[in-house]
Amino acid sequence: MNPQALLIFTMSLLLGSSTVISANHWIMAWAGLEINTLSILPLISKTHHPRAVEASTKYFLVQAAASTLLLFSSMTNAWFTGQWDITQLTHPMSCIMLTAAISMKLGLVPFHFWFPEVLQGSSPMTSLLLATAMKFPPTVLLILTSPSLNYTLLSLMAIASTALGGWMGLNQTQIRKILAFSSISHLGWMTIILIYNPKLTLITFYLYSLMTAAIFFTINIINTLKLSTVMTAWTKIPSLTAMLMLTLLSLAGLPPLTGFLPKWLIIQELTKQELTATATIMALLSLLGLFFYLRLAYCATITLPPNSTNHMKHWQTNKSVNMPTAVLTMLSIMLLPLSPMIMTTP
Repeated sequence: MNPQALLIFTMSLLLGSSTVISANHWIMAWAGLEINTLSILPLISKTHHPRAVEASTKYFLVQAAASTLLLFSSMTNAWFTGQWDITQLTHPMSCIMLTAAISMKLGLVPFHFWFPEVLQGSSPMTSLLLATAMKFPPTVLLILTSPSLNYTLLSLMAIASTALGGWMGLNQTQIRKILAFSSISHLGWMTIILIYNPKLTLITFYLYSLMTAAIFFTINIINTLKLSTVMTAWTKIPSLTAMLMLTLLSLAGLPPLTGFLPKWLIIQELTKQELTATATIMALLSLLGLFFYLRLAYCATITLPPNSTNHMKHWQTNKSVNMPTAVLTMLSIMLLPLSPMIMTTP
């Protein structure tokens, strides 16, 4: 892609996200979301391939429908209450429509159908943007309107997202689809605690973005996108592949690693709110995700070629491990000691 065009699209993404985050009026928030959508579409379709065109078309249709529903919910609230302020969403029907609109933008169940296909049709770096940066503005809107939302509906969607994200990831062989269902599962963890402690939702989102960025940077360096070819990664860059295994286990939420921190805090907060059954269900459903993370880590580090899998062998890559990948990987593994400071922050 032309560097000038890439710069324009990147600046537009920053402008759209900043507009949504700083907006008080629903029209400004809607405009920021539309700028984001129009900016990411050329990045999705920049690879001249039918899958990229299909992914950009699906993304545009879903995001346009979600933006229309969001605008309709805010107009309905303004019709009945006379308020356009984001924090003054009080009409019950508007709250339900807004929950559906933001869930569609994020990819929560039952509006998850577009997300794995869009990630599969995008390049690794565009998939990283879709899985992290593009989810931040809708998450901010969800946090700002959280006092008005229906907790029962959010809880059902959160549990369904965690269950389906773990269940559908079990039989996937494409790494981008595995990470897409991982994103859906983590969105369930973010949503389940939204009403009681929005700060935990943000902490979970930040740590998820950190770990996902480390994984996408790593698979971009080792130049592999499916399980059958990730088996050859150990012979290319053994140290980076070992760190990839630890990052995947951190994303799964195993205790000594960074990914355990948000799940620990969320389960603790749910128990404080006397929602022990919900916390138990979420913890058990996370075991489904642990299985396919372990399978991916097993393929990357333990299953070594030659093997019986029919695929074209990749030559030694010339890409070197850059500084951002090293920093992100280390943070994805070693941030758990910061948990006392995070827990005492007012």
